[in-house]
Amino acid sequence: MIRLHLSCLHAAVLSATLAIQCVAFAGAQSTQMAETPPMGWNSWNHFAGRVTDADVRAAADAMVASGMRDAGYVYVNVDDTWQGQRDSKGYIHPNSRFPDMKALADYVHSKSLKFGIYSSPGPKTCAGFEGSYGHEEQDAQTYADWGVDFLKYDLCGLREIMHLYDPRQDPVRASTIMRDAYAKMHGALVKTGRPIVYSICQYGVDNVWEWGAQVGGNLWRTTDDISDSFRSMALIGFSQTGLEHYAKPGHWNDPDMLEIGNGGMNADEYRTQMSLWAMLPAPLLAGNDLSTMDDATKSILMNREVIAIDQDRLGIQGSRVGPLQLWVKPLSGGAKAVALFNFVTDDVPQPILLRLKDVGFQGPVHARDLWAHKDLGLLHDSYSVTPPKGGVVMLRLWE
Repeated sequence: MIRLHLSCLHAAVLSATLAIQCVAFAGAQSTQMAETPPMGWNSWNHFAGRVTDADVRAAADAMVASGMRDAGYVYVNVDDTWQGQRDSKGYIHPNSRFPDMKALADYVHSKSLKFGIYSSPGPKTCAGFEGSYGHEEQDAQTYADWGVDFLKYDLCGLREIMHLYDPRQDPVRASTIMRDAYAKMHGALVKTGRPIVYSICQYGVDNVWEWGAQVGGNLWRTTDDISDSFRSMALIGFSQTGLEHYAKPGHWNDPDMLEIGNGGMNADEYRTQMSLWAMLPAPLLAGNDLSTMDDATKSILMNREVIAIDQDRLGIQGSRVGPLQLWVKPLSGGAKAVALFNFVTDDVPQPILLRLKDVGFQGPVHARDLWAHKDLGLLHDSYSVTPPKGGVVMLRLWE
């Protein structure tokens, strides 16, 4: 007998479709996907609607040559604008920029990497290309036949259908349409028999973190799109406080992709994004041109000590402590990660005092600086440090 999770029973009150998909979801849990936050690359932040088959192959090549694959980055994901037209039977085909999607997936797989793709639960995608509305099972099977390992499913096109029911007048109906649509595609993915990580992209609408797991989501976007600026990154990243309860192995809060290497921030600010995403712990999906990375970008994206914080098997989301930008994250074996962020705009950075008791330690602790790659020895009672403007000091503490 399959036992439904209590959240699925709650979902069944709203929708029969959700109840059916929850059964499928429960049955699929014997092989849990995304036990740690997914790591890889997505085409949108740098290439947007210009992405081609050649760009994706070049990204796969660069992930191997740079050492990113060996550092844990495995997904190579094509975002919007790959779609062509549907044939007379309703099956989707890629456009001329992607002449053979299965061959592309095979190429990515030949590099010991995984292949991801993009669609929408609406008739059209954000960029106006073919969505999956009414073709969920066809598309899921097509993706499986191509060898897809990751699906990003973006709300955009469904909004037109949701707006037929004014959320202000009938919020339950509008919410149910959205949840049913995401559950329907999850059921279709499960039916293929191929393990496909399911990324729900709907910008935090309707508190998705409260129900994303019910509809099969392995990760769900909690915010609007990020842009390559410190203001955007900080507003999005630091706003994740309060969502700790919803992150766990197999199911992750997703504050959008990494902008590291795209040029809009300096190295200290990019280290802040990498550190904050690791503390959350968020999916680490690079969004830059991997074929042109400089050494500074590589050193940030491939800091294995910071990656280890993100990928820690406990899967506990870090939380903010006190009035300053001080975050703590429990780790396996009783250790803790601590990040001290300089979030002030003053030209002269100010010191931040870390009191060990504030992060759960009573006695002396061993400390390691994860960006300096340096052991700090034993800390007693407190530690004072001055992160650079817009930057961070990240520590691993253990007794």
